Amino acid sequence: MSGDSPLPEGVDASSFKIAIAAARFNERLVGPLLARVRARLSRSGVRERNIEVVRVPGSNELPVAARLLVDRRKPDAVIALGVIVRGGTIHFELIATAATSGLMDVALSSRVPVINGVIVAENAAQARARCTGKIDRGAEFADAAVSMAALRRRLSR
Repeated sequence: MSGDSPLPEGVDASSFKIAIAAARFNERLVGPLLARVRARLSRSGVRERNIEVVRVPGSNELPVAARLLVDRRKPDAVIALGVIVRGGTIHFELIATAATSGLMDVALSSRVPVINGVIVAENAAQARARCTGKIDRGAEFADAAVSMAALRRRLSR
């Protein structure tokens, strides 16, 4: 995903329920990313009352939160947000891989779209650019959620 991220065409998102699980770790970056997701969902027509946000300690906890949201809230889509920055060890790779695998498992086993909005960056500058820079990753994640929620509804009929 990069560059221009147009709103999904012809999608009435007013009845969609979107759940967001957002990590508290790296809050200075996740916070603006979450704000961008919410703003785009609103511009896409998703009603504020149909957006539920839960916060978790870090990206490693996102798959469990996504599963709980799917099981208990029955959303049309889930967006998982986190920021993982390379450190001095391979720990960031382990967390990134586990989060990605876990989120995909939730999506496939529940048949509810789970958008992987976990930013994995080599350094803080790269992470900042992806969370607060010119390319609006939050909008991209929101657009993916709306598009996939629409697809799920269309194919579930």
